[in-house]
Amino acid sequence: MSQLPLKSIQAFSDAHPKPSDLHFQYGTAGFRTSGSTLDSVVFRVGILAGLRSKRLDGKTIGVMVTASHNPEHDNGVKLVDPRGEMLEASWETHATVLANAPTTDAFLEALEALVRNAKIDLSKPARVVYARDTRPSGPALISALEDGFKALGVEARDGGVTTTPILHYLVKAINTKGTSESYGEDSEEGYFTKLSESFKKLVVGKAKPDPLIIDCANGVGAHAGAKLVKYLGESFSLVLENTATSTPGALNDSCGADFVKTMQRLPPSLVEHMKPGQRACSLDGDADRLMYYYLDERGQFHMLDGDKIATLVAAFIVELVKLAGLDSEVKVGVVQTAYANGASTKYLAERLPVKCVPTGVKHLHHAAEHYNIGVYFEANGHGTVLFSRATQDILASYEPSTPAQSTALNHLINLTQLINQTVGDALSDMLLVEVVLAHKSYSGVEWNSLYADLPNRLVKVVVGNRNAFKTEDAERRLVSPPGLQAKIDELVRRYEGGRSFCSQDFASLPELAFRVAGLVYDEAGGDPSKRPKEFLP
Repeated sequence: MSQLPLKSIQAFSDAHPKPSDLHFQYGTAGFRTSGSTLDSVVFRVGILAGLRSKRLDGKTIGVMVTASHNPEHDNGVKLVDPRGEMLEASWETHATVLANAPTTDAFLEALEALVRNAKIDLSKPARVVYARDTRPSGPALISALEDGFKALGVEARDGGVTTTPILHYLVKAINTKGTSESYGEDSEEGYFTKLSESFKKLVVGKAKPDPLIIDCANGVGAHAGAKLVKYLGESFSLVLENTATSTPGALNDSCGADFVKTMQRLPPSLVEHMKPGQRACSLDGDADRLMYYYLDERGQFHMLDGDKIATLVAAFIVELVKLAGLDSEVKVGVVQTAYANGASTKYLAERLPVKCVPTGVKHLHHAAEHYNIGVYFEANGHGTVLFSRATQDILASYEPSTPAQSTALNHLINLTQLINQTVGDALSDMLLVEVVLAHKSYSGVEWNSLYADLPNRLVKVVVGNRNAFKTEDAERRLVSPPGLQAKIDELVRRYEGGRSFCSQDFASLPELAFRVAGLVYDEAGGDPSKRPKEFLP
């Protein structure tokens, strides 16, 4: 039986020692921290990816080096499973254990334990595709990753500098190539062709939309956006802004989807470019989040976040399913988190099933898989639409009885091609939004008027021990510290339509938010002399 190449791994591992004073944790976003501290982690992830591939009979695993919307000095690394989905939860623990082995000898022992406990057949091939974003720390970390591949003898394919969603697409396309479930050509060209061709089919006969300004966050979305422009041709005009990918410190700095969502205003660099009545959108640093907005006729800024995108898209898909005559066979559902604006939840719940799950893409994605067509978007603009395999089979075999049904059916089929179903994808989601706006003849004003957001506020409270806070009911209610939830409920009852929850942040009506924040600060033993002035009694 094959054995681990211990001498090879030892030699490479000695060149990538773990910092003795740091602990690393694999979470929803993988490993993410200062890019200068990740050398050993990324090297070890290279080996872990190879072992994951061997465990899955040589299926290709993805590795993405990115820190998404984080500041430029940060970086991160995450693994992608064969269907383009996030790493299986049990392997997050394996990743954390390997990353924190203090020495090379301890790392080798941890590897042997993993091979033994996970029953990995080392004679199987190991295949990985990998990529990175535009961060300055990226090339050195890729070098460490490649050392991990060499140490284990992994067959690795370099995806270059590209977006996280494209890397997810490549993983699924590679693993489904030549099968009945082929996801598309396994290349960037295949990705752009798939998106652009389906978009063009979906907007045939519709009025050409006004040019769309895209804030690329000075990140890798600028590279992908420039390529998409060429594939779209005359069908749609994109105006790319914040494309300075080589300017030090520019990535996500006062721009990008996270800036817009957090600050609820235009990126300063767009102020001179946008005119009243014009719409625009922002990507984040690795182009997996999307935030829309527009200026009304008075030049007032209006944000259209992930909740607004979910309502727009879900309502459109429900309408198409009904027009196709498939509403008895195909059920559409929406998945949200507690961070969703209550007005969006009310609007959606009056029209289709809505499920609330804990924060984190893996929870949303998994819940969405239980619907025939599952729509999920976090308020931060990360989300997608999932069509079950059974639903795609129904669409492929269904015989419409009228021209209207045939048209709606073709639209649904083209949506399955336009939407990147592996993960939230800002460029794919942007084209999806534009399709719906074209079909409904909506401007930003009409879209925004579907429902009015309830006033809300996120407030961060620094506490001595964040682990003391335990939640239930999809993070909407506190279990611990004991008695705190009852006190929050008492505060909430004073405000009509009020809602509040404690996770890492607090969301509710603005005044209520600061009262709850003050309550939590006090109950958690916060220093009265350092109590933030904005926290109300």
